[in-house]
Amino acid sequence: MRLSSWALLFRLPKRIGWRDHVVAWALGLAYVGWLLATARSVGVPRDEGVYFRAAGDYVGWWRMLLERGQDALRQGAIDSAWGINHEHPALMKTLFGISWFLLHEKWHVFSDASTAFRLPAMGIAGMAIGTTYLFGARAWGRRAGMVAAALFALMPQVFFHAHLACFDVPMTAMWLLCVYASWRAQETRSLAWAAATGILFGLALETKHNAWMLPAVVVPHALFVHRRALLRGLKAGRITVPASVVAMAILGPLVFLALWPFLWNDTLPRLQWYVDFHLNHEYYNIEYLGRNYFGPPSPPSYLPLMVAATVPSVTLVLFAIGAFEGGAMGVRRLIEWARTRLRKPARAVLRDPRETELLLALGIIVAIAPFFLPKTPIFGGTKHWMPAYPLLALFAGRGFDLVHSAMRRALPNLRGARQAAAEAALVASVVAPALAVTAHSHPFGLSAYVPLVGGTAGGADLGLNRQFWGYTTQTAAAEYLNPNAPPGASVFIHDTTWDAWSRMQEEGRIRRDLRAVGTPHEAQIALVQHELHMNEVDYSIWVALGDLAPVYVVRHDGVPIVSVYRKDGHALKAWP
Repeated sequence: MRLSSWALLFRLPKRIGWRDHVVAWALGLAYVGWLLATARSVGVPRDEGVYFRAAGDYVGWWRMLLERGQDALRQGAIDSAWGINHEHPALMKTLFGISWFLLHEKWHVFSDASTAFRLPAMGIAGMAIGTTYLFGARAWGRRAGMVAAALFALMPQVFFHAHLACFDVPMTAMWLLCVYASWRAQETRSLAWAAATGILFGLALETKHNAWMLPAVVVPHALFVHRRALLRGLKAGRITVPASVVAMAILGPLVFLALWPFLWNDTLPRLQWYVDFHLNHEYYNIEYLGRNYFGPPSPPSYLPLMVAATVPSVTLVLFAIGAFEGGAMGVRRLIEWARTRLRKPARAVLRDPRETELLLALGIIVAIAPFFLPKTPIFGGTKHWMPAYPLLALFAGRGFDLVHSAMRRALPNLRGARQAAAEAALVASVVAPALAVTAHSHPFGLSAYVPLVGGTAGGADLGLNRQFWGYTTQTAAAEYLNPNAPPGASVFIHDTTWDAWSRMQEEGRIRRDLRAVGTPHEAQIALVQHELHMNEVDYSIWVALGDLAPVYVVRHDGVPIVSVYRKDGHALKAWP
């Protein structure tokens, strides 16, 4: 059996098997290790502070259930524990709480409670990396899978959000896992994979509301794969439905309800409230091309420009190559189908019985489609359409495979060490830029933009959003507050929440003697996290503190991220 150079490198047989699962686990664990190594430098965003409190309440209820049984099942006990942050499902917050209780409170594995809270989301991020490899390896080969996994991991915004005890990367992972399970179910005709699709759909529903849209991805694909059997059944007077679709319809809602005790009482009214909340979600401020958006209509150019500005350009180029090939094949098949309908001679066209390109295309289109609607809020930036990114990376992996094949055709005489060197250089030319951009973005993942638009400075010049969530206070504390603030100083923390400030103080990231206050007039030191709609805060600070110049500015590539003002400050004392 002749193996490719990559297969020889990994010493794996041609058939995808258990060894590839080992590779997938290794990739995932390596990513989790990287996240853990860099976690402490990421401050606590607003949302995390709320989720930390909710996670503690949720795990407290589970402990009550184990210790006191029926008492925990009373509606009052359930509502008391699960009422906090009930606008979002409970799965991830429950996992955050379990991890915190076991790994911080009980076994003392992590000294920082926030790291213990964050670990489940990091682990699921690693799982998504490994699944991307397996998906690409089964669809097109190990080369495509490996590059797809690397390019997905090396997206700056994915890397930033993967650190957090939030729902966006877990939802991205669940989207990918459900799509992959459905694809495997159609490929193998296995009841086990069909059941897995239903269970994963339920877990996705229990992760975030994006999952409502998953049936629009996997159901049309499953029906198209089985179209001939469905047509034969209709002609015979019977209706046949793919097992994965049935499993989603039955197991998905059951898993969703079983894992969210808040819905166990007054189920229908609470479900209706949940649906209404997200269908009529309030707008928050977001800057786009120098304008502050705080309501509809949302600009239709927002998503494509933000993708181009935040995803490494090499990834987008490879995606375009892979997607073009899939689209061209689809067009050729459509032409030949039309020729057969017109009773003209049809030419043979390669066909993938799994319809992989169709599934990936549906997964991307459905994930991004709502953000072209004028009433869809855009306050979360890229994180809300992140489920499209692993599928985009899979197309990019396929694009790399095509580029590799083109290189081999262009350089047919390369052999041995020279061939290996050329292939290594090709891989490096793709992975190294994405790695450099992602590593450089840390810990300012929401502020960083790719070189295509001029990096962080170019994004600021374009008037793209600089940050949100108030998480950069920790950097300001590390660089200025901790070494320079007077003992017991009062600090206006601006966009940082009390929960986040308290957590960072408890973990020693911010000096414990510093006192957070809610207005500049109460403060000796004031922080401003720079966003367009926050400009008025600077004016308030100038009036309250009597000084127009900050004493310190946290910058990324020369772009101000946080400014620090001080009541007794006289001039700009230090620029990092």
